Amino acid sequence: MEPNLKEDYEIKLLLNPDITLDLTTQTFPTPIPALLSLLSASPTPIKMTVQFLDTPTQTLYRSGWSPRIRRTSAKPLELELTYKKRYHITDEDVNAALTLANADGFDAGDAKYEAQVEWGCESMTLSISRDKKVVDGNVELPDAVKSREMMVAEAPGKFKNFGEEEGIGVRLLSEARVYGPVLAERYTGVWEGKKVSLEIWKVVIIAEGRIEWVVEVSFKVKERGEGEGPRKRLMDELEGRGWLWKRDSLKTRLIMENY
Repeated sequence: MEPNLKEDYEIKLLLNPDITLDLTTQTFPTPIPALLSLLSASPTPIKMTVQFLDTPTQTLYRSGWSPRIRRTSAKPLELELTYKKRYHITDEDVNAALTLANADGFDAGDAKYEAQVEWGCESMTLSISRDKKVVDGNVELPDAVKSREMMVAEAPGKFKNFGEEEGIGVRLLSEARVYGPVLAERYTGVWEGKKVSLEIWKVVIIAEGRIEWVVEVSFKVKERGEGEGPRKRLMDELEGRGWLWKRDSLKTRLIMENY
């Protein structure tokens, strides 16, 4: 058996949108000045539109997969296609999750896949992802038909054949519908010398006729030990200001439940 993939870490912390956003005057709210100042963040965000593909019964999501298409204002004519597989991490045993991913074929012998531990306030999740870039010359996300065609055409082998049925990934994509699109904005700043992102996601809760604003601050490190101190200090700072939400990221689940 090949060695496990080498993982890096992304610390992700949720903030209370009612406190950290100006919700009174903007169609898309802006962070309060004190938050931008804390993170030394630029006041001009990158705009993003994101959509997921899955069957009407969400077979891919229930199998741990999240195929996604994203477009950003930084590269408006380019689409980012991501095929992501998630593994729950129990008792912070990262190596056990990596070993499970290895058994599924995600190992150090394939450098095209990236392993990342999403480290939230209360739990960890391992994500294995493969990104593709497609230049399509448009500025909007593709419709369902075009999205299916793109995702099928670019699908990597481990996604195509992730189960016992050969070609199951492509078959399920061919039956998929779009979950989204979802609008988001990303601000970039610095925390203790590390690049930090502040993202605001607009999730429409259609059944309740309201909007759920998801505010997330994150930064990446190569090693777990490198992130422990900055993570704790950032959590303490955010909690001291009354901004921290002691829960873990719920963006994908919210989108899959409401679109």
